[in-house]
Amino acid sequence: MDFKPLITLLAIVNPLAIVPFFIHYTQGFSSAQRKRTILVAAFSAFTVIAICAIIGLQILEFFGISLASFQVGGGLLLLTSALSMLNAQPAEAKVTQEEMDDAAAARTSVAVVPLTIPLLTGPAAMSTVVIYADQAKTFFQHAALVGYGLVIGLATAICFAAAKPIARFLGQTGINVMTRLMGLILAALSVEVMTAGLIKLFPALVG
Repeated sequence: MDFKPLITLLAIVNPLAIVPFFIHYTQGFSSAQRKRTILVAAFSAFTVIAICAIIGLQILEFFGISLASFQVGGGLLLLTSALSMLNAQPAEAKVTQEEMDDAAAARTSVAVVPLTIPLLTGPAAMSTVVIYADQAKTFFQHAALVGYGLVIGLATAICFAAAKPIARFLGQTGINVMTRLMGLILAALSVEVMTAGLIKLFPALVG
């Protein structure tokens, strides 16, 4: 079984790096509200990945986008995320102050926006799933990709449930080190994705 898609997704989603955001957005929440937020965020992350794995390619076909072009674009997006992570910034952390204010005003939606989208499963994660979905040739491989989404959801739930102990144990420095390591892995994987797309677009490169 190929675990590269799972490693890539874990590097991009990196729920450990989102722990400080979770703590921030759930300040003042009751224990029940925090548990519900964890469950909704974990399920939402799984749902986004599963949808991209199942119908992501059909969406590309609908808009007339070739997979090769999507691979190059997705690879660039992954590389941008990797560079951001190498600077100790979460890969998908593109949240405006307005979104933060809206999330604070509507606690019931904070698990979906901004925690799941865009912090956990933003454009980089979505494009990665679609690219690997194209490489899946059998039903088992597609099922495995959806299963990896389940692993991501479980990892998210575990990290968020242990948010405060993790933050105390690692500290901001520890979280930054983890984010940079995941960014380095992601940078290498993004080059592979772009290379595959460029070879399809320009076969002469092989020669």
